[in-house]
Amino acid sequence: MEAPAAPRGPAEPAPGTEITVTSPEQMRELGRRLAKLLRAGDLVMLSGELGAGKTTLTRGLGEGLGVRGAVTSPTFVIARVHPSLGSGPPLVHVDAYRLSGGLDDMEDLDLDVSLPDSVIVVEWGEGKVEELTDDRLQLRIDRAVGDTADEVRHVTLTGVGTRWAEADMSVLAG
Repeated sequence: MEAPAAPRGPAEPAPGTEITVTSPEQMRELGRRLAKLLRAGDLVMLSGELGAGKTTLTRGLGEGLGVRGAVTSPTFVIARVHPSLGSGPPLVHVDAYRLSGGLDDMEDLDLDVSLPDSVIVVEWGEGKVEELTDDRLQLRIDRAVGDTADEVRHVTLTGVGTRWAEADMSVLAG
């Protein structure tokens, strides 16, 4: 008989879940499935090479959350708010690629004010938004690099904090 797992502290990562995606449509579908796990107050951090599929996944999240407006890359506006078309939370989609500093550079976005009522998705947020909350979901999207048409992506989801300690990520494997 195995001993029960020791409880993790508030900011310790949960074991990662890995999912292989073979097309942009599958990436969008992963976003739609992930949306079913999300609720107001959730912070989702996306990382990966340019063209890995971060915005495609976020587009699926927007569809799954039922928000208004086309979800496109907010690279030049830094952040877009997509209000809910129903009773769910709005989606705040942030692209921190051009921001060099940490949370100080992002202070003007008022993410700390938006977080309790919204789902916030931050592309390129490593080292910039972790201080917003002890609980976050980190997604790393890896793809083949170089001159390739390979659509295969390896997505690693890692929950951090008590919010994600017992989340059933297996529903994402669909």
